[in-house]
Amino acid sequence: MVQNKQKVTIGQYYELLRRYLLPQKRALIGLALLLFTSIGLQLINPQIIRFFIDTAQSQGELKPLFYAAGIFIGFSIVHQVVSVLATYISENVAWKTTNTLRGDLAEHCLSLDMSFHKSHTSGAIIERVDGDVNALSNFFSSMIIHLVGNILLMAGIIILLFRENWLIGIGMTVFVVFAVYIIQWIRKFAVPVWAKWRQMNAEFYGFIGEQLEGTEDIRANGAEGFVMNRFYALVNRMLPVRMKAFLGFAMMWNTTIIVFAIGNALAFAVSAYLWKSQAITLGTVYLIFYYTELLAKPIEKIRTQMEDLQRADASISRIRELFATPSLIQDGAGAALPEGPLGVEFRDVTFSYDRDVDDTPTLDRLQIALQPGEVLGLLGRTGSGKSTLARLLLRFYDPQQGVIAIGGVDIRQCKLNALRKRVALVTQTIEIMEGTVRDNLTFYDESILDDKILEVLADLGLQEWYEALPGGLDTKLASGGGGLSAGEAQLLAFARVFLTNPGLIIMDEASSRLDPLTEQRIENAIGKLLANRSCIIIAHRLTTVQRADHILILENGSVIESGRRSELAADPGSRFSRMLSTGLEEVLV
Repeated sequence: MVQNKQKVTIGQYYELLRRYLLPQKRALIGLALLLFTSIGLQLINPQIIRFFIDTAQSQGELKPLFYAAGIFIGFSIVHQVVSVLATYISENVAWKTTNTLRGDLAEHCLSLDMSFHKSHTSGAIIERVDGDVNALSNFFSSMIIHLVGNILLMAGIIILLFRENWLIGIGMTVFVVFAVYIIQWIRKFAVPVWAKWRQMNAEFYGFIGEQLEGTEDIRANGAEGFVMNRFYALVNRMLPVRMKAFLGFAMMWNTTIIVFAIGNALAFAVSAYLWKSQAITLGTVYLIFYYTELLAKPIEKIRTQMEDLQRADASISRIRELFATPSLIQDGAGAALPEGPLGVEFRDVTFSYDRDVDDTPTLDRLQIALQPGEVLGLLGRTGSGKSTLARLLLRFYDPQQGVIAIGGVDIRQCKLNALRKRVALVTQTIEIMEGTVRDNLTFYDESILDDKILEVLADLGLQEWYEALPGGLDTKLASGGGGLSAGEAQLLAFARVFLTNPGLIIMDEASSRLDPLTEQRIENAIGKLLANRSCIIIAHRLTTVQRADHILILENGSVIESGRRSELAADPGSRFSRMLSTGLEEVLV
């Protein structure tokens, strides 16, 4: 994903806040009231201390001192309670807001076509969906309210200092303007570096995710050294960028400390001059010093908020870039597929994965016709285009030329969700989610009743397996299918498909991982389950297509033989017949 270096505009900030933060209006109003209460308490407490000091110096009665001390302690307790409540609400707002944004990003990524997912590692996408959103957590935890609150706190302090003496008011005003200017000036140098760091972080997580997914192959081929060399090369590239990014933060931190020191020195100098000239009392000297120290807090918070804004700048750019990434596969107008078994037609279909490279297409002017209710056995060497055909039927990709029709309807005119409910795919790679058996079978579709699930499990010969489950359909399954054999996982995949009641089923090497006994169980059940459904069986082994009505053999994306299975088997000149007679199934792989 190319890094977007355009500066985030105020309008883009507003759009993000309007869409994700403003729906929580009640929480924001409550947070604003708490923050303004906190500001008022912070401004009042020094006045109480000034009164205490001046009263104590006058050697008057002790009763007013006790009252002042009690009020000060009470206000301090209230201030702490208000701070805790404000923190709780702001974190709750951030949690809800970022989760909503994270959900929208995840949904958008799931809607993107397969070419996007093939060109981006899972780790890089996770860094977009989770890492960049996490970087916006403080931005969403009502940063705008905190920023306004800190500005109001500074303004209140300056007004009260002017009320005490115009000289100290002017001095502190100059100090505040100078401090904010310096912090903002340093920020513009750090933003580009931080954006680059976020990009490299995404690349790093993408690399880690890719290697973890291929752990078995890496170990089996002794490639640990190669992987570690790439790891250290990537880390060495990241180090200088990280140093530059955090050097910017260090500059802001050090600058803030220096500015605060200058502010304190200025306050001491002006206070000493005014006290010596008897223009102010000792209590007022303390008041000025306290307000100067208090002035450092909103400036420091503004500094940290500027850091959050740096992260937000980079993350918002990347998030907007991801949202702006269109899917090459767009929903159709909504043409409905007919009920019952679905016919399939490929009319002069040409497809290549890389549209920009002028090379031999994966599928070349393909012509296929499957009548409703029939079974097509699809054979061919690896790379001949068999699995590509399945992906096109589900619109994971669209062909560059030609038309694919299901049930007489051009699939580009169908809604994607409607198409994929009527066309089901079973592959040799089975994804088992962490959740209950019911959730893994229904994918949280509450319209599928338990009785229907049990009926399908019985049809697949899984009755004994189900009865052995400690919690029935509520039994928890581990992510990746821990505790399930390959055969059991494959049978669950078949159960998923038949619960959706599709009109067309595609089996892509669906029984390749099964032992002979389990494969026989599948064969016994499949005849019943394929009733009133069309089916395409993609296979390497000839035994897999014995139930096919038609046979189609692909080579280099073109049909080299097609016909009814019985006729091809009886024709000694056909390739399919020679395969059956010689048993040369290896010619297909």
